[in-house]
Amino acid sequence: MDPIDIELASRAAQLDDRPLPKRVGLIILATDHTTEVDFQRLVANDRIGIYSTRIPYANPVTPDNLRAMQPSLTAGAALILPDEPLDVVMYSCTSASVVIGDAQVEAAIKSAKPSAAVVTPTAASVSALKALEAKRISILTPYTVETSRPMANYFLGRGLDIIRFTCLGLTDDREMARIAPSEIVKFAIEAMDPQSDALFISCTAVRGAGVAAEIEHVIGKPVVTSNLATAWQCLRLCGDSASRPLLGRLMTLPGDRP
Repeated sequence: MDPIDIELASRAAQLDDRPLPKRVGLIILATDHTTEVDFQRLVANDRIGIYSTRIPYANPVTPDNLRAMQPSLTAGAALILPDEPLDVVMYSCTSASVVIGDAQVEAAIKSAKPSAAVVTPTAASVSALKALEAKRISILTPYTVETSRPMANYFLGRGLDIIRFTCLGLTDDREMARIAPSEIVKFAIEAMDPQSDALFISCTAVRGAGVAAEIEHVIGKPVVTSNLATAWQCLRLCGDSASRPLLGRLMTLPGDRP
């Protein structure tokens, strides 16, 4: 067979600065089933790209196992589009952000991506609750009492009053991801104290973002979930201020800007 003639184009291709104008990096647990799905639905669009990496994590969900992820944060961030800047990096673990600390998470990520804004579910949720003018809150977590207690202290330490705190006692984040949305709604209704200004549903594994608006309709108060809060903050940091009331009250608020 005669070789096929392959011609080199007469000119070099003109390149865009980026395939998409904005880049959001996700650092997620090796066992995570939920964050990427939520962020593709809530954040990704024709202006914002989602780029993720996974870091080692070993169940059960305990403060010690959560804290053990800290050494992996810098290397994980470096693997997201190596040598290219990101606009935002989000570390997708609420309970680990509590035990490691927001500032320590930010420092570890900025070691690899110094120009990126850093988002944690904990700090984003506090910002969301304050944007909703919520001072007294109810909290629902899938964790054990042991893992929930540091979270209670975290929110108390940021000036929020906890009226009711309910936990489900699970120790495996893969099981947390398997809680049916209909079950989340039922537990949320039970967990909400009528004297609270808002309900916070913790854990990036829990599929609460998709039913937040439904829960709000029943309880008559705002609902903040870990993934809804981080998606909201990432969108606003990327300059996307679109109001999306069907996703819940939080997604109608302006929030943080670049």
